[in-house]
Amino acid sequence: MSRFWSPIVHALTPYVAGEQSTLRDLVKLNTNENPYGPSPRALAAISNEVTDSLRLYPDPTAFQLRAAIAESHGVNPDQVFIGNGSDEVLAHTFQALLKHDAPLLFPDVTYSFYPTYCRLYGIEFREVPLDDAMTVHVSDYRQPCGAIILPNPNAPTSCALPLSDIETLVADHPDQVVVIDEAYVDFGAQSAVPLVKLYPNLLVTQTFSKSRALAGLRIGFAIGQRPLIEALERVKDSFNSYPLDRLALAGAIAAWEDHVWFEEHCRLITASRERLSASLRDLGFQVLPSLANFVFAAHPAQSGAHLAAQLKSRAILVRHFPKARIHDYLRITIGTDAECDRLVMALREIIG
Repeated sequence: MSRFWSPIVHALTPYVAGEQSTLRDLVKLNTNENPYGPSPRALAAISNEVTDSLRLYPDPTAFQLRAAIAESHGVNPDQVFIGNGSDEVLAHTFQALLKHDAPLLFPDVTYSFYPTYCRLYGIEFREVPLDDAMTVHVSDYRQPCGAIILPNPNAPTSCALPLSDIETLVADHPDQVVVIDEAYVDFGAQSAVPLVKLYPNLLVTQTFSKSRALAGLRIGFAIGQRPLIEALERVKDSFNSYPLDRLALAGAIAAWEDHVWFEEHCRLITASRERLSASLRDLGFQVLPSLANFVFAAHPAQSGAHLAAQLKSRAILVRHFPKARIHDYLRITIGTDAECDRLVMALREIIG
């Protein structure tokens, strides 16, 4: 029935999400979800919103949530954009800000949704190679381009650049938009949000999915100077004026305001990350320096595909990418210490 498709559909290679398995007694370390439940305050706020008011549309501007985020970051609410997950925020960003006559630049090993968006929106792009240590060098981006997008920390490599490097990148390109995708920034990296007031070409995106354990609600946001945010609003309001429902808005506001829960659980995850990294190194893995809620690791004597398959047979899911340069790496989400211990025990058994 593909004869009914629009021409663009034939040319698309859709993004492949991590497996959502129904295996029993599963250790799920493949989709970078938070291993702990959301803030109890968020759950209570969601429950309290289940009333007759659900017959009414939500606030299309998400003003209360924007105001809460803006206050924390020292910006104005009209410098904050809210979307249905950071993926939707990024999709609007690609369409509103990243399509130009010159190519969009991003790393050759990075979030695989970026080339998918480019194909969907007809954006020319050029991949900039990471070095042999899987590190970004901002000097490599000193080339003609229409715009730049860079995750920090990068995914799937988990490596992060210091804020000074991000500022160099933004300052090097005053006539191009630079998007810093900070999905994992809360686990030890430096946010570029403080640079927004200095650079009109900088847009920073973040998500509630990872550090606030609300992947199921789909909440993301961007911070930038007003002209960039207005461009995103114009696209959103030409696509869907009500991206977040009442439950998501209530839960997001409560989660954002629960600073104690947020800080405690980021600390738990980063401590577990260091513990797991040490255990993997003891097994002979090369583990890249991570400032995310996952690690990227390869074993010199075992293929990534083999390890992933053997782990799955033991009801442990990790992410493997059959792509040049990284096909022997595993991306392993940080679970609870008990889940990480079960992973290490299984790997010890597999490696022998």
